[in-house]
Amino acid sequence: MIFCVTGNMAAGKNYVCSIFENAGWLCIDEDKVAHEAIKKATPKICKEFEKEAKKAGIFLQNLDGSLNRKNLGALLFPNPDLLNRQENIIYPIVIGETKKIISQNSDKNIILNAAVLYKTPELLQLCQKIIFITAPALIRIIRAKKRDNLPLRQIISRIISQKNLLEKYKKTGIELCIISNFGSNKKLINTINKKILN
Repeated sequence: MIFCVTGNMAAGKNYVCSIFENAGWLCIDEDKVAHEAIKKATPKICKEFEKEAKKAGIFLQNLDGSLNRKNLGALLFPNPDLLNRQENIIYPIVIGETKKIISQNSDKNIILNAAVLYKTPELLQLCQKIIFITAPALIRIIRAKKRDNLPLRQIISRIISQKNLLEKYKKTGIELCIISNFGSNKKLINTINKKILN
């Protein structure tokens, strides 16, 4: 089986995936796959957004030549058009790498951990179920601030950009299971076991 675990920023997707891993599932973190894709595509990304970065006074590369992901995020996330241009560069790489991992683990149940898997229908259509993790916005802001140490404005901007995320997944026609994550870890584990694993 292949399931998608998704949800808004800092809702608890990674912890839910750890529950599945403890039950013997292989979890593919699509953020990590995307990060590797961005590394491969760094020269192309810097060239693509050179003018916009210069205009905004943002440096896209660190002194060692690596991509400054925080600066890139600050440039792209407020602008859907720029974000779409970046996705057109990295998503083909992400799709190829994910399919490669799946084919190498055809004997295992697999979780695709991804907030925006709907943007790669080719991968989403491999999933039999979507598990959508939710949590109140204030809790997510606190978690994101603690986890990522981003400016509050940037966190709120990302949260706003995901406000219609659940609706995107409802439209896919794939079985959807919504899990609320604002209680104890024990309660979450029990919910996952009861609704999905048992």
